[in-house]
Amino acid sequence: MILSVSRRTDIPRFYSDWFFERIKEGFLYVRNPMNSRQISRIDLSPEQVELIVFWTKDPSPMLVRLPELNDIPCYLQFTLTGYGRDVEPGLPDKQELIRVFKEFSKVLGPDRMVWRYDPIFINDRYEEAYHLRAFKQIARELKGHTNKVVISFLDWYGKTARNMKGIKAEEMTEERMLRISRAMAEVAGSCHMRIEACAETADLSQAGVSRGSCIDPVMVEKILGVPIKEKKDRNQRAECGCLESVEVGAYDTCLMGCKYCYANDSQLSVERKTALYDVYSPLLCGRVEEGDKITERKAALIRQK
Repeated sequence: MILSVSRRTDIPRFYSDWFFERIKEGFLYVRNPMNSRQISRIDLSPEQVELIVFWTKDPSPMLVRLPELNDIPCYLQFTLTGYGRDVEPGLPDKQELIRVFKEFSKVLGPDRMVWRYDPIFINDRYEEAYHLRAFKQIARELKGHTNKVVISFLDWYGKTARNMKGIKAEEMTEERMLRISRAMAEVAGSCHMRIEACAETADLSQAGVSRGSCIDPVMVEKILGVPIKEKKDRNQRAECGCLESVEVGAYDTCLMGCKYCYANDSQLSVERKTALYDVYSPLLCGRVEEGDKITERKAALIRQK
């Protein structure tokens, strides 16, 4: 199975100690966000976990601990944008993050590093020209350290709308998306990166941006070195092309504070949830309670026999 670590929170940045403790113990629990009494037990043995996909904005705490993955291969989805602290208040300086990206690339190799410039929104401060300058600057810095960049445009989920309160965003027409995508595709090509779009309803292929997959069957097959079973993840949006994976994160636990966040309901909900954090708990920011039902999560291997 493929482990997603995590679409719901930044485990590499805030909970890497917990995750490596779970790797050592050989299992973890995940509470079902749709039914809080249901808990899945996930087997983390190398016989079951064939690949780990990390999602992060700052994986620096886990760099020295990568050997603890017990030879389970991984790759990183590393989000790095041009926004300032009015939008991404919890992030270090962007030059420091570029340095961190390069350090991980040295260890994992550029084939296992995916740069994400997303989500893109436009307002008086973050105009099209601003994004293109930022994208070009970062792309030039990361040239040779990644072969793939992923872009997407802001989706207005309910939580995103609440978190974006006070930050204006202009209408993102398809014409504007194509214009921005075309310019970014030119920059990506000049830096020897393929550029893909994440779960966009608009067809950006005419701008040189192909429809992509974050948990990418091409990357997965290349990393594993064997043919795989390509089963689409039914838990994701219709536009999403990701392979099926097992998600290990928890909502309302990311401390980054990004204004476009779709995973946190409110600051208060984050404070309540993270108060339960215990590095030795099988659950991320939670504990097993009376009435909970724990079941073994069955996940098929993706390697073809």
